[in-house]
Amino acid sequence: MRAADPSLLPVDGLAAPPRSNGELVFEEPWESRAFGMAFALADRGVFTWDEFQQSLIAAIRDWERDRGDEDWSYYRCWLAALERLVQERQLVSSADVAARAVELHRRPAGHDH
Repeated sequence: MRAADPSLLPVDGLAAPPRSNGELVFEEPWESRAFGMAFALADRGVFTWDEFQQSLIAAIRDWERDRGDEDWSYYRCWLAALERLVQERQLVSSADVAARAVELHRRPAGHDH
């Protein structure tokens, strides 16, 4: 099973990725990057696709519990699931992720790469 097969994505309900005419929809560049990174890491065997799906389900559950009043963001849940697995595998530390996020947040608009 190759992780890069979009047919493996949940297709129903809240867990389904945003689509338009069958195509995945990304509102921001970081969303497509996080999407691609999860597939690439699964393809390389860093984690299984099933492990990622379980992490995504947990991230959605956490969002519903903790952020129910905020606007829904599928890709924020996707990113939370990815970050959780990356940290569990000790690919980077939580402090490194937080420091990089702060650094990127401080960049002027339009300089997100």
